[in-house]
Amino acid sequence: MAVTPLRERKAWQALQQQHGQLAGRHLRELFAEDPQRGERLVAEAAGLYLDYSKNLVTDETMRLLVELATESGLAEHRDAMFAGQHINVSEDRAVLHVALRMPAGTSLMVDGEDVVAQVHEVLGRMREFAGRVRSGDWKGQTGKRIRNVINVGIGGSDLGPVMAYEALRYYSDRDMTFRFVSNVDSTDFVEATRDLAADETLFIISSKTFGTLETLTNATSARAWVAGQLGEEAVAKHFVAVSTNAERVAEFGIDTANMFGFWDWVGGRYSMDSAIGLSTMVAIGPDNFDEMLAGFHEMDEHFRTAPLAANLPVLMGMLCVWYGCFFDAQTVGVMPYDQYLKRFPAYLQQLTMESNGKHVTLSGGQVDYQTGAVFWGEPGTNGQHSFYQLIHQGTKLIPVDLIGFGKTLNPLRDHHDILSSNVFAQAQALAFGKTEAEVRAEGTPENVVPHRVMQGNRPTNVLLAEVLTPRLLGTLVALYEHSVFTQGVIWDIDSFDQWGVELGKVLAKQIVPELESKQEPALAHDSSTNALIRRYRSLKN
Repeated sequence: MAVTPLRERKAWQALQQQHGQLAGRHLRELFAEDPQRGERLVAEAAGLYLDYSKNLVTDETMRLLVELATESGLAEHRDAMFAGQHINVSEDRAVLHVALRMPAGTSLMVDGEDVVAQVHEVLGRMREFAGRVRSGDWKGQTGKRIRNVINVGIGGSDLGPVMAYEALRYYSDRDMTFRFVSNVDSTDFVEATRDLAADETLFIISSKTFGTLETLTNATSARAWVAGQLGEEAVAKHFVAVSTNAERVAEFGIDTANMFGFWDWVGGRYSMDSAIGLSTMVAIGPDNFDEMLAGFHEMDEHFRTAPLAANLPVLMGMLCVWYGCFFDAQTVGVMPYDQYLKRFPAYLQQLTMESNGKHVTLSGGQVDYQTGAVFWGEPGTNGQHSFYQLIHQGTKLIPVDLIGFGKTLNPLRDHHDILSSNVFAQAQALAFGKTEAEVRAEGTPENVVPHRVMQGNRPTNVLLAEVLTPRLLGTLVALYEHSVFTQGVIWDIDSFDQWGVELGKVLAKQIVPELESKQEPALAHDSSTNALIRRYRSLKN
């Protein structure tokens, strides 16, 4: 659907004026002029409470951001996605991660097929398999039950499962060990298997095409590890596949009855709730996995139906656009104050940057504005003792999402109150800082005063939920998925392809034989690459 170029949209031009008016304002002034903004600039849905009052915005700013979303056709693009239209234009595909969590009994016809029925057929097979492994009914080659599960994948086939396992470890079967191998660096595989017995270990090989170089390299080493201890005939009992390529799966030695498929309308970074989440289901059980899907779906429905001005993903997405395009903010920090979410920022790095790291519009034109920000973060309170210094007193504007919970899954003395106090204290300190007068009033020596001034005016979102559950995790992931979608629509880019990932892979495959060659290879790269290859070969030999 054609849209007016971004800089020509009326709301964009009005926001430029709005930025000029706000650039010299301080959050201290905005709160002084409007003491109730902390109770008004909030939104709530699906178990999540969002306080966005500590952002460099007014009511008029938010009105204009919503107007920009409307003018950009956000509602129409959103409806097209939910209807299964081919909104991934460069690959001519539907984008239907939302179908992965639609309830059984609903229907969505895409290209003549009911994709929801297909999803639930795979989910049913996953539940049966997970139940057999968890109960001990699935036996390895020697008749022992499976006690160790290793997911082998990379990108979305690893980041989603490992994040979900760490996030939901509280709900996992503690009699089982779950590990994840993604890096082609041999150390990753060796350390993951060092203390395990092959006859109690099951590998889940996750690769859509069953041709990803890193995954197949690790899978081949896993096969050799199992066969070396148990014989080649053990492969069928110690390997299953998440893939769509039955021929390659069979060639590898995996029984295709133990292959779990997914579809080309699911991008890797959106696939943790598909068969790619098989290790998650084995870890937490089918019922908890269903709860996670319900959380995803609840946020999907909120995004699909809520007015834009009260829509959590829209609000967060538009604030990212606001800071990136008008304040030239280059990064966004995501700081979960829950140790179980320690891998959540890493998961978001792929979700956000692979989606919106684009430099051309849907029609192929060059963009002349900022697109995807760099996402990063660490769990609180760890980051407070390292990089928060830069956020508080550095020269860069870094918007931050702070994620907190009313309850902890592991109550211990006053730990959770101390942890949570930091969520609110950091948001307050970043917003309001500390003035020279306040520093002097503390009796600070004059020569030290400038060093202790905190300028404040650093924006934050605070997200609060009751407790981290499988359902809440689904809600939280869907929130960021739809925020990413919102940003992509505004920027008129394709958030669902990832051609930039491919070039390095292609070149690496060309270079591997040159590194392995017994004879000095004829090199035809640039002088730097040629010299590096020669140096590597000399170090290797």
